[in-house]
Amino acid sequence: MVISQPFWPAYLDAERLKHAENLKLAITAEITYSNSISVSEHAVMLILNLVRNFAPSHKWVTEERGWNIADSAYRSFDLEGMDVGVLAAGRIGYAVLKRLEPFDVNLHYFDKNRLPYDVEKELNLTFHDSAQDLVRSVDVVSVHAPLSAETKGLFDEELLNSMRRGSYIVNTARGAIMDRDAVVRALESGQLAGYAGDVWYPQPPPENHPWRTMPHNAMTPHVSGTSIQAQARYAAGTREILEDYFAGHSIRDEYIIVDGGELAGTGAKSYKIG
Repeated sequence: MVISQPFWPAYLDAERLKHAENLKLAITAEITYSNSISVSEHAVMLILNLVRNFAPSHKWVTEERGWNIADSAYRSFDLEGMDVGVLAAGRIGYAVLKRLEPFDVNLHYFDKNRLPYDVEKELNLTFHDSAQDLVRSVDVVSVHAPLSAETKGLFDEELLNSMRRGSYIVNTARGAIMDRDAVVRALESGQLAGYAGDVWYPQPPPENHPWRTMPHNAMTPHVSGTSIQAQARYAAGTREILEDYFAGHSIRDEYIIVDGGELAGTGAKSYKIG
């Protein structure tokens, strides 16, 4: 049996599994539903951080000891009235949409599974039939897609250059959805006005990772889903899985990613083989 964090200090990859002949149960202590609200709140915070130019303003008064308001305000905008898009409207993406609605923004989204009509009407959502169409239609895009063969490197030079000049990206999903160096170039050229991320590739990043020093960034060290309340929910969910397993009871579908070598439960809904 293995109980692990999602990413560090090691991945339970195919090579390790090959040598784990007696392994019966692997639990990733990031239980489904336990951190959805935590991540969605963090994503909204990062959106406001970028649009209102918070991080540079904070640095100006703390590290630079300055007080020229123009140096802080010249890149600060109201979020109200902007087109804001969510890429993948699952548990977290949907929670982000709900939290953004009171800001009087124009909400857009793309997901392979379109939301019910009454939800779209309630939040006044505009649906897009592809990620490509979504990102070129918004000022801010918040990424919540799983990492898969389809999404790895999705935000490459071509896609970034198709976005509105001066737009923003918030990524609390997976770092590898981005082309690392293409993001840096887009920020340096002004194609992107800002990039905020809570996820990196690889994790943890090396000291010289360019996202540490690229302009107009608001990066955090993958803490969006690790609030104190989320940690308590991790522990409770992990305990429930263990109790059900040792008692011979079925584990809730919401907690299952792989069963019998095949995607199952939440895994079957969120991922595809390959």
